[in-house]
Amino acid sequence: MIGQSGDILEIRRFSAADEQAVIDLILPIQREEFGVAITAEDQPDLRGIPEFYQTGDGDFWVAAIGQSIVGTVALKEIGGAEAALRKMFVASDFRGREHGVAARLLDALVAHAERRKIRSIYLGTTEKFLAAHRFYEKSGFIEVARHDLPARFPVMGVDTKFYVRRF
Repeated sequence: MIGQSGDILEIRRFSAADEQAVIDLILPIQREEFGVAITAEDQPDLRGIPEFYQTGDGDFWVAAIGQSIVGTVALKEIGGAEAALRKMFVASDFRGREHGVAARLLDALVAHAERRKIRSIYLGTTEKFLAAHRFYEKSGFIEVARHDLPARFPVMGVDTKFYVRRF
């Protein structure tokens, strides 16, 4: 995919230089689009991505067009060859099949999980993210009940709908 400036979409591992751009992408989506009253301080993982996500079998990726971060996704290892998909965000101007940002981010995460022999990836979302539900379902995730989640899965306060993808 090519951005409006002619730059090509790049999916790459998060680096420390990306921290503020990641926060600047995620917070407005959470607060303004989805009405979640949350701050960066409420999410210490955002200021400690290497320590929180890039350990063990986990990792964190960004979608960049030129110098702009337009998407993120994280894989948090939870033990037992299982992981949690976290921080899947795409800037509104880059959503949809025609852009392919979410699909490319998810492809990077799944390829990493397969290399690391992860057997199951779980995720939590809210009832109102209907487009996200369709995306996850088309990407091989199936809905599971909250009581079927592994005890180690980090349920977020806003999570009401859960999915798993098994390998």
